[in-house]
Order: sequence, then structure tokens, then C-alpha cells
Amino acid sequence: MAEAELPASKNKDDLRRYMAESVLPNPRFLAIIVGGRPLSVNSLTILEAANDRCHVELGYVLEREWWGKGVATAVVRLATKAVMAEMQGLERVEALVDIGNKASQRVLEKVGFQSGGLLRRYWWNKRLIWDMASYSFTTADSFLI
Repeated sequence: MAEAELPASKNKDDLRRYMAESVLPNPRFLAIIVGGRPLSVNSLTILEAANDRCHVELGYVLEREWWGKGVATAVVRLATKAVMAEMQGLERVEALVDIGNKASQRVLEKVGFQSGGLLRRYWWNKRLIWDMASYSFTTADSFLI
């Protein structure tokens, strides 16, 4: 199944349609629902490394009204812990963050992710090329969660 792209529109109906058609039916996406409304969307993308050990890329989006309340940290911790426990051979969970998104970088650091450095001109989004901060959590870090 091809992944649908997140709608560029800020229209709530477009986002709800995306959630209903692309996120909720896909087992690699997790949604946190409160009062019938999604407040967070999380995804795990499985990537194969050259040495046949597996790693996953974690992504998350949280509705603005829930920022600064510990929700993102709890969700990232829960998703990381679950995938590390359930996926045999998993060595690494990684996340990429826009270098300007300091709050998201703090979320990852609170969970125990380590900075892997800057990926210059790495991500194409909204007609711009972005520098990204790389973070990872490995099996050696699992005592932290």
C-alpha cells in the first residue's frame, strides 16, 4: 500500500479524511484519540540496514493545544519502548527533526535519544530544503526507558 502524503492544507476536513483513509487503517501509524479527536499521529517506518539488523524511523505530530503538557514525551517513550520490546533484531530507533524545532529535540532527549549530528540540506518539504537534526535510541540505551 502506498503511503498517502499528509495534506498541505490546514483544512480540518482534509486532515480528518487523511487520518481516516491513511493513518487509522495502517498498522505502522498510531493515533492518540481523546474525546473522539486525534491529538497525536505517530509512525514507525522500518528500514533495513546493510548488516541485516533492523532499525526504524520514528515520526510524530501533536496538535498544538497539547504542546508543553508532556504528551509528546509520553508517546515517544511508549512507542520506543514498545517497538524495542516487540521487534526481534531491532538495534536502533531514529528520528529526524527540523533544526529549528527545539521543543521536539528536547522531547527526544528526555526519552534518552542521543544526538547524531546535523544533516545539512537533507529534507525537502513545502518547497524548501531543510537541515535536520538526527537522533537515535539504541539497544544500549534501553535501560533509560
